[in-house]
Amino acid sequence: MNQKVIINNRTINVDNFYVDTVINKSRGKELLKVGFDFKVNSSDYHEITTLLYANDFHVKVPEKNLEFPATIYSYSTSITNLYEDGAVGDFALELKEKSELN
Repeated sequence: MNQKVIINNRTINVDNFYVDTVINKSRGKELLKVGFDFKVNSSDYHEITTLLYANDFHVKVPEKNLEFPATIYSYSTSITNLYEDGAVGDFALELKEKSELN
């Protein structure tokens, strides 16, 4: 199912969206975790990777009524050089809700 995820005001069309929880071991608190896959083409590569390198996100998922601060829990890509015109990479991203101590 195609879903829209907004990360720091950048809307990304994603597939395979899911919501889960993780436990903050030091606090014993349940934190939200969302995961999804998305395509990145050569024209968006620099903007997307710069966004991800910040690792400080405000996440919104309007269709699920979710909104929370987050950091990267896990990240992978099928390709590391998308500077070639027409290249497309498959990205997988999991974002974990920030806690006070993270």
